[in-house]
Order: sequence, then C-alpha cells, then structure tokens
Amino acid sequence: MRAVARAAAAVGARLVGPGATAAEYAVVLAAALGGAAVAAAVAAAAGTGAVPSAVVAVVAADTVGGAAANATRAAKRHWHRPGRTAVHHLAFVAAHAVQPAALAVLVPGFGWAAAAASYGLALAGAAAVLAAPGPVRRPVAFGAVCLGTVAAAPLAAGALAWFVPVFLVKLLPAHLLGEAES
Repeated sequence: MRAVARAAAAVGARLVGPGATAAEYAVVLAAALGGAAVAAAVAAAAGTGAVPSAVVAVVAADTVGGAAANATRAAKRHWHRPGRTAVHHLAFVAAHAVQPAALAVLVPGFGWAAAAASYGLALAGAAAVLAAPGPVRRPVAFGAVCLGTVAAAPLAAGALAWFVPVFLVKLLPAHLLGEAES
C-alpha cells in the first residue's frame, strides 16, 4: 500500500505540482472528470461515435483538468521555480501539439485547419506572453486567448467548440503566468 501511495503522490506531484494541497487535487480531479464527462456527452449527442467520443473525453480531461492544475499555487511554484526560462515555458506549450493532432486524426469534424490554427495560435500567444514586459504579461495572455478564440473557434465548431478557448487558457494564462502575474 505504501508503494501505491508513493506512486500516486509522484503522479500527483507531476500533474499538479509538488506540495499540492488536498483541495488543489480535488479541484483538478473534479475539473478533469467533469470536463471529460460533459465533452464526451456532447460529442456522443452530436453522433460522433464511441471511439471519437472517448478521444474527446481524454483530451477534455487533459485540457480542462490541466487548466485547473496549471492555475494552482503548487503548479505556479513548480513551473516558475528559479532556473526556469522562457525556453522551458515555450517547450511546454510546444509539447501540446498532440491534443489538436489527435482530434484532427480521430474525431470527424475537427480538421487539420482547426488543429493547425489552435496550435499555431497557442505558440504565437506563448511567444507574445513571454516577450511581454512583466506588468503587461497578464493582459497579453488574456488578449491572446480571446484573439485565438475569435480566430480559431469557428474552425472547431459544434461539439468541439469548447476546445480552442480551453486549450488556450490552459497554456497561456494558466501555465505561463507566475503567481505574481496571475
């Protein structure tokens, strides 16, 4: 049992952040499960099919739960600890190509234009946030989310209209802004 508890703590520390509180874990878990359930139900109701709906559920768990996780104090302490640079933060955003690509490949109605737009806008928004002076990083992050949503959400309409804004919130304000900036 101790090994299981240690493994669970290690996974939690990686997903939420070292030293996360029970309340932070609870919020992140609720967001992930709620996001997965609602997104899968919406996809299924739209006639997406079982496998694509399951893919939507996994992507929603990651993006909705990830947005909540990245906004925790534990995550802020971890991702913005001394020694972390803009390169680290840009690499974190760049590593998230898998979600839009998985949707484009496996979910009918979410094409490569939506995938490329959401990913490209996330990278461009991240570059803008990281280049902005400290006092305006928060409004730049939120402006990038709004602009990206206006530009790319129409490409991901219907059962996946939620993806672009949630994806951008997870990566731009939730991840890129440190505790003092958020």
